[in-house]
Amino acid sequence: MAALRVPGDKSISHRALMLAALGKGRSRVRGLLQSADVHSTARVLRALGVPIPALDADELVIDGVGLRGLAQPSVDLYCGNSGTTARLMSGIVAGSPLWATFTGDQSLSRRPMRRVAAPLTAMGANVALPEHGGLPMTIRGAKLKGLTWHSEVASAQVKSAILLAGLVADVPVEIHEPAATRDHTERMLRARGVDVRTEDLVVSLLPSARLDAGDVDVPGDPSSAAFVAGLAALGGTRGAVRVENVGVNPGRTGAFRTLVRMGAALKYEDVAEQGGEPVASIVCSAGALRGISISPEDVPSLIDELPLLACVAARAEGETRVTGAAELRVKESDRIKAIVDNLRAVGADAEELGDGFVVRGSDRPLRGRIVTHGDHRIAMAFGVLGALAGNAIDVDDPSCVAVSWPSFWDALAGLARA
Repeated sequence: MAALRVPGDKSISHRALMLAALGKGRSRVRGLLQSADVHSTARVLRALGVPIPALDADELVIDGVGLRGLAQPSVDLYCGNSGTTARLMSGIVAGSPLWATFTGDQSLSRRPMRRVAAPLTAMGANVALPEHGGLPMTIRGAKLKGLTWHSEVASAQVKSAILLAGLVADVPVEIHEPAATRDHTERMLRARGVDVRTEDLVVSLLPSARLDAGDVDVPGDPSSAAFVAGLAALGGTRGAVRVENVGVNPGRTGAFRTLVRMGAALKYEDVAEQGGEPVASIVCSAGALRGISISPEDVPSLIDELPLLACVAARAEGETRVTGAAELRVKESDRIKAIVDNLRAVGADAEELGDGFVVRGSDRPLRGRIVTHGDHRIAMAFGVLGALAGNAIDVDDPSCVAVSWPSFWDALAGLARA
């Protein structure tokens, strides 16, 4: 059985840096993801006066500046392609006595920021956006007031921005979500002594005078592990594959549950808890795959893996239908359109819906060139499909995987059948 580890969890890596920066005292972070997005968070924190060391060490030692210790930046806060950096850091800046302008690359600049600007403005921050509602975004922090917010979109980034604004400003906040989203921020804040409570779809934070320092061992990223599991489920590996030390937070494992529903053989082994987060080794092998329906209730826990699941569906028997996934339209690319256009370009049967897509599987060879639009998830998903025997798929921008897994292509080549 082949065994490997995938890079550290991207969501936890971002938050580990931010909370270490805001903590009072010394924190240690091990297993941090080495990716372009995480480097963006480190760069922004350095611009705000936090002594973040180079990210290439196995263990980072970070001396936090405390909840009130950020410095006025002398440059714009460039977030690259990272929506997590822009949205979560906007909450931190909003609660601080400083102002900053957030910028990003062309893709990030088009992504919607009103969803975080609205609650931060309601708390008392001054937020300026261009007419199109993306970046650049200028925030002038203020003495914020507490907030009860009914979120229109199920977004962990919006929820986290409000929680972090409340934390830094020392005011109570309460967020009502339309559907449950990943809860890394809540878990990591609780582990550092902050009073965060969750009841059904309501998350609340009570004022905290400080944020304790804390060490973090970052588990493997379940989104990255899903691409390995997808390749194994499709029979594209030399047998079963074991992915070790993966985060299995229930809010992130919808793709694994979906692969099982489609017929893959997948199980967890060595389940444990690490820093408040569940971890396990994931063992996956091929099965007789069939099409299924993915409903709106399923989407929040697998939103980042839908490009992969679409490619798996192209090789499953029958029809796979995804609905309630309109959020894919405002990711790094319009992923609904990118998925369908690229599946058709290589000869698969796919149909675009307003809030999702339909894929009808077949076993005919899939060949052609796909356009990633610089989107790492599109590149990785079609990379998995292209690794299968009989397929010949060319990816126009393979380097875009550096956002989340810089060595993805080497790992894929090592796993694929000889």
